[in-house]
Amino acid sequence: MGRDLTALFDPGSVAVVGASDDPAKYGHAVASQALRAPGRRPVHLVNRRGGTVLGRTAAPSLAAIGEPVELVVISVPGAGFEAAVDDALACGARAIVGITAGFAEAGPEGLVRQRAVAARVRAAGAVLVGPNCLGIADNTTELYLASDRFAPGGIALLSQSGNLALELQLRAAPHGLGFSRFVSLGNQADVTLVDLVEDCARHEATAAIAVYAEDFGDGRAFARAAAAAGKPVVLLSAGRGAASARSAQSHTGALTTSADVVAAACRDAGVELVHTPREMTVVLAALSTGPRTSGRRTAVFTDGGGHGAIAADAAEDAGLDVPELGERAQARLRAVLWEQSAVGNPVDLAGMGEQNPHSYADTVAELLAADEVDAVLMTGYFGGYAASDGGLGGGLGGGAAGGPDGGGDDRPHDSPDGGADDGPHDGPDGGQDGGSALAQGEQRAARAIAAHLAAAPKPLVAQSMYPRSPSCRILAAAGVPVFAATEDAARALAAMTARGAAGAPALPALPEPAEPLRDTGYHGVRALLDSAGVPFPPAREITDEAGLLAAAREFEGPYVLKALHLLHKSDAGGVALRLADADALLAAHRDMRARLGAPSYSVEAMADLTDGVELIVGVNRDPRFGPVAMVGLGGVLTETLRDVAFALAPVPARRAEQLLRGLRTAALLGGVRGRPAVDVAAAAAVIERVTTLAAAHPEIAELEVNPLLVRPDGAVALDARAVLL
Repeated sequence: MGRDLTALFDPGSVAVVGASDDPAKYGHAVASQALRAPGRRPVHLVNRRGGTVLGRTAAPSLAAIGEPVELVVISVPGAGFEAAVDDALACGARAIVGITAGFAEAGPEGLVRQRAVAARVRAAGAVLVGPNCLGIADNTTELYLASDRFAPGGIALLSQSGNLALELQLRAAPHGLGFSRFVSLGNQADVTLVDLVEDCARHEATAAIAVYAEDFGDGRAFARAAAAAGKPVVLLSAGRGAASARSAQSHTGALTTSADVVAAACRDAGVELVHTPREMTVVLAALSTGPRTSGRRTAVFTDGGGHGAIAADAAEDAGLDVPELGERAQARLRAVLWEQSAVGNPVDLAGMGEQNPHSYADTVAELLAADEVDAVLMTGYFGGYAASDGGLGGGLGGGAAGGPDGGGDDRPHDSPDGGADDGPHDGPDGGQDGGSALAQGEQRAARAIAAHLAAAPKPLVAQSMYPRSPSCRILAAAGVPVFAATEDAARALAAMTARGAAGAPALPALPEPAEPLRDTGYHGVRALLDSAGVPFPPAREITDEAGLLAAAREFEGPYVLKALHLLHKSDAGGVALRLADADALLAAHRDMRARLGAPSYSVEAMADLTDGVELIVGVNRDPRFGPVAMVGLGGVLTETLRDVAFALAPVPARRAEQLLRGLRTAALLGGVRGRPAVDVAAAAAVIERVTTLAAAHPEIAELEVNPLLVRPDGAVALDARAVLL
């Protein structure tokens, strides 16, 4: 059970400290909003000069109100913030919203002040949002304590940026989207993003959670909260491209960036990661309507070859599959289409819509009924026959009705929802009572499509050159997201097929901390991994020729000789392979010692490389998300090929196998050019052991096995390295 934030979102009374008549001050904006619902709860305005503010009597202090106040908004100069917090707690405040800036974001001294304030608030049993935030709002409880209005709806918006929140609000409006709550995160001195995600997950009026975050705090806790939310979480994150500030001392560290870590956490937690406000709006629009599924097999349907080809490419770019339809599905489509129509996928009416608009509905019905189709992307001209102005009714912007990116028509006769106002000739469902026969037929087809979708619910998204036409409005009213841009339609469909029937993800728990690793030498790391069940060839560390010859007697050749204490041994000429006998081993040792001067060496039994594939498995400890695993194609070309995948550690074997089979070079694992398939299950088991071990050692910054040799008969680790924090 998370923290109780009732006093924050549904307080019995509110006070705004720093309320002002000066429109240039934030206390004016918050006070104006707070007074929008005076009948819901008492709203007190506090200004140290007293008098009146916004036509109401203002108290000179919280104490002067004469009664307890449950939630206090503080918007005063920085020097007076701590005193205002103390006054709020003294008058019984259970929640405080700190607008005032000048704390952690201002430097070390500000951070000290911020921590002291947060400690006082927590000691009093209260909660604090901010400081350095822009307020909160809850449309379900008529709580308006931010400078802007947020249209009511089902999205909880948690944002570290006020301007981005405003942009998202503007972009959401043309899609008919609104907000249940808005919280400006500020510095998260007390109430954190995790607290808010957990509370919004419990909030019945919230259907989806939208997050803009620059600082996750405890990133793994955020991932756990999002995974357990039971409703969509969409994340727009900044700073994904910044590499770790710590100097990497392994392939894993060198290849892991903040972007990889955030993306891995989102995939594991089932969070929809987006890169722009426009993409966030597209995804939210998709997730707010229509059914969802875990299948990715997509039928692309068009009335023009060009649109079909572009949409098929966009669908595949979005991670969807566009397979050729089977003979049975094609036969059913041929029965309702004319001879020149293409039925393979993309399905192309080839002009039939102009002769019979109902062919759109007939085709959608067959595609929704096909067992081999998980989702449908309809693209192109639909909506054009009934377009009210005969032009591109929705523009070529990002949203169904255009939006702030320049799409859409902002003419004065547009209706408040962003759609074109077609005047009194519109019917109650947005369709036209008059118009041409084609227009009427298209609207009847739109209603039929809506009926087919209700009877056989699957994800269905439309891209139209005329997204604000009456026919497209009929589709939108029936829960079909409609977009002007093909790439937006494809991204929306991908969101509708991401989690769906697959259920909520389950993040593996971190293991209990183990006894710290103290010997970070090659053989010390090998011993640690060996204790976890990671197999290695026989090996012995030696410092002189006597030890080398003794090792040669312990196990048979061929041998491998490695110079220890080198970061990239192969690049430095510190690895010799296929040494047939003791004489060859001795010669290699003398050569390396002369060239490299390494103090110690490892003598190992040479593994059988026949039919093997070299992989890498590593774990890098991220300061926000904890241990993050990397798996991929290994060996000396790891950093060159960069065919790797990431996941939060520990990684269960089942998930590890999915990561391996998702690599670009995954075909190598299944056998190519006559080579047999390798034992992927054995590799996945080793990955689970390595990542679990690393997760149990919080002192390890980087742990890596490279290469992990996978053959048809199992997997064996050939090299390992660990770096401590």
